[in-house]
This record gives sequence, C-alpha cells and structure tokens, in this order.
Amino acid sequence: MRVKIVSGWSNAGGSTQHHISLTNLFNASGIPCVFYGPHEWHLGRCKSELLSSLKVEKEDILLTHFIQLSVLEMQKSRMHILSCHETNLFPLKTLPFLPYAYIQYVSKSQKEWHNVDHPSIIIPPIVEQFEWSPPSGKTAGIIGSIDAHKRTHLSVSRALEEGYDKVYIIGPKTDEKYFNKVIHPLLNDKVQVLAYIEDKKKMYNMVNAVFHSSERETFNLIKAECTLNKVPYFGLASADTDGEILTKKEILDRWKLILGL
Repeated sequence: MRVKIVSGWSNAGGSTQHHISLTNLFNASGIPCVFYGPHEWHLGRCKSELLSSLKVEKEDILLTHFIQLSVLEMQKSRMHILSCHETNLFPLKTLPFLPYAYIQYVSKSQKEWHNVDHPSIIIPPIVEQFEWSPPSGKTAGIIGSIDAHKRTHLSVSRALEEGYDKVYIIGPKTDEKYFNKVIHPLLNDKVQVLAYIEDKKKMYNMVNAVFHSSERETFNLIKAECTLNKVPYFGLASADTDGEILTKKEILDRWKLILGL
C-alpha cells in the first residue's frame, strides 16, 4: 500500500503546508507516501515529485486535492479520498459526481458549508508548536496569502488604528492585481511586505500581535497557531471556524481509521 497525495496546488500556502506535514507524518509512521504537485515549491520539503511524473497503480491510495483526475486514473487505484481545504474555490455540489471513498474536511463548519451527502471525516491540519519570544516595541503581523479574500488592507488599517508602530505583511502574493491596486499604495516606512517565511518560530518572533480579516476560512490555521503558541490574535468573526487543534498522534489515528490501518 502506498499513499499518493495529488494536488492541483503545491506553491506556498496553507494546503501545501498541510500536505507536506502530512506526507512527513505518514512516512515517519511507516506509511509510504509521496506528495505530487504542479509547482516546485514543495520539492525537497518532504518525499515529493512533480505532478507530471504521477503514475497510478492498483495498490495506491489516492489522496487528491484541488484537482479532478480522469475516471480511468481513479479506477486504477485501491482507494480514492478527497482532501478538501476549500469552500467556494472547490464547491463539491458543482461536481458531476463524487468518486471518493471519503471526503476529508478540515473543520465542521467547512463540512456544513458544502452540505453534500457523502461519507466523510473531519481531520484538521497539523498545527506547529514553538516558543514565542516577541520583540520589543509594538509590531503587528498580517500573516497569510495577500489577496482580496484575505482582506489584507483591512488588517493593515485595523493594526494602525490600534496604534502599532510597524506592520509586517508576511506571505505570498496570490493576487497581483489586488496587490498593485490596493496594497502597494499602503506601503511606507511603517507598513512593509516581507517574503513568505517558512520558519514559524522566526516569523512569529518578529511580531507582538497578529491581525486577521479574512472573509471566510475553512480551518483558520493562523488563529490556531496563535492560540497554541499564546500569540495575541485580533481576528474578525468572519474568519472564525470550529477547527480542532489535535496532536500528531490524534491526527494520525483519524487517518488510519479511513485508510483501514
């Protein structure tokens, strides 16, 4: 048996981070796993390959995300599970059929949003724990993808209104038009954009608090990381979910349940 995680997105982001961590957890627990994706960012961070090298075999358990494989490819595998991390970006009710043994959601609220009658399980992503050591001063962090859905501009405004001396926008630019039109005019000595920082401890140790204004989240990894590591978090109700924070063992046990292990 082999698990092959197959995603339509493997650049920096929450779902990619989740699948890298899951691949490493599976392999460390004796479950052979490879993460396939179309972008190169995930390569070297776990046992991984480019999507173009994917070959489906009869002993494979496919764990697909943000992609629809051909019926022929799906039929070759031993089992097919959907790893769903989206709401409106991948609405399940619009799919012609659901060829999955199970759907893995990351929170109860996400499952309720999709509202499809299909076997499923809720398994949240791994939340990293570290020792938070805030800097001196008053620096706000806005963490995550920079796009209209995350409403990065609103977080900037809220942080400045609360009197923060510096605001770091930390994350990948996933909407160039939004960045150029809305975010770029806000940049100055107080408001700066930093590249994606993979080291969570290093990133959170740069800020005294985190502001978050997303229109909607499926799990809200930023809030979970702040909660677990006691980082002050100022979010809006729109981004709240009922996502659980589980240990790696608890997460692995839920996966074993649907993998039949």
